[in-house]
Amino acid sequence: MPVKNRFAELLPEITAWRRDFHEHPELLYDVHRTAGKVADLLREFGCDEVTEGVGRTGVVGVIRGKTDSKGRVIGLRADMDALPINEQTGVEYASKTPGKMHACGHDGHTAMLLGAAKYLAETRNFDGTAVVIFQPAEEGGGGGDAMVKDGLIERWKIDEVYGMHNMPGVPTGTFAIKPGAMMAAADQFDITVTGKGGHAAKPHDCIDTTLTAAQIIVALQSIVSRNIDPLQNAVISVCVVSTDSTAHNVIPHVVKLKGTARSLDPGVRDQLEEGIIRVATNIAAAMGAIAEVQYDRGYPVTMNDDQATEWAAEVARQIAGDVNMDMQPMMGGEDFSYMLNERQGAYIFVGNGDTAMVHHPAYNFNDDAIPAGSSWYAGMIESRLPAA
Repeated sequence: MPVKNRFAELLPEITAWRRDFHEHPELLYDVHRTAGKVADLLREFGCDEVTEGVGRTGVVGVIRGKTDSKGRVIGLRADMDALPINEQTGVEYASKTPGKMHACGHDGHTAMLLGAAKYLAETRNFDGTAVVIFQPAEEGGGGGDAMVKDGLIERWKIDEVYGMHNMPGVPTGTFAIKPGAMMAAADQFDITVTGKGGHAAKPHDCIDTTLTAAQIIVALQSIVSRNIDPLQNAVISVCVVSTDSTAHNVIPHVVKLKGTARSLDPGVRDQLEEGIIRVATNIAAAMGAIAEVQYDRGYPVTMNDDQATEWAAEVARQIAGDVNMDMQPMMGGEDFSYMLNERQGAYIFVGNGDTAMVHHPAYNFNDDAIPAGSSWYAGMIESRLPAA
């Protein structure tokens, strides 16, 4: 099953959808135009059911095969939302909305899954049911969780679920995947350091929150280097430091820190949370200050099922030849993890070629990856639901 000829024929049409989405980026759950166009196209393709408003603004399409003797249901997921970034690609179809752009390729994911849906509705060369899932709010909004909580898995009786993401720096149209932890749990923390503000020339009359915060920032790195098993993976990054003062000669009364903690193992995740709270509060106490820590757990680890990973890789091999099964897990987060927590499945990367990295203002999805990506989506249905 190499790249399907039908997707070569459909490439101009799928590319046009993708570039339209790119021109009109929408954030988080506010993807009404995108979701509306997705739903209209699915109806135009002849999907048996099209449901809008799942998980607030998600869209679900149902395509039944020629027969349904096995009664099995396979879900395919793509994300629809963009990012709050000013685009710097210079392409003629660049974002028409300042401060918003498709800097992660979700426009491409949505278009590739739409292409697969059109093909599957035309051919129906499978035994069972394909459910195409178009999800909002992957970029920090937890849209995958919202769709699951809205009954996605149970309502459509999904048995397995698969997702895909493009990857810059990987040859266009090739694939990479691994079993087990694929992407990290993504948590965030807020630390509020309260001391005693005052004149910078009289530090002895103050409790210096800036110095305390600096000590906390440095010490937090000891959690990964000295508390976590060196053979495990973890990241702690403090990304924001803010105070209640902008003056050169004022020791602020309050300093706030914001950051993220990433892990690939539930036990390590627990260690990071405990360690951040312990280090921040105790260092602050040692300096005579007070640190209050709010730790919020975000997306879980994206965990590929071993068997489903091999099924996904085999379809990819038939399209592209060799598949990179030795890729390193990534410390980025992905809320497809919520769907994988509910059902057997896997998440795969398709190469985007030599482009800017995702979340960069010069990034652009590579339309040459569309035939391979759409072929993989469709191939997962035909391979997991073979016609009798």
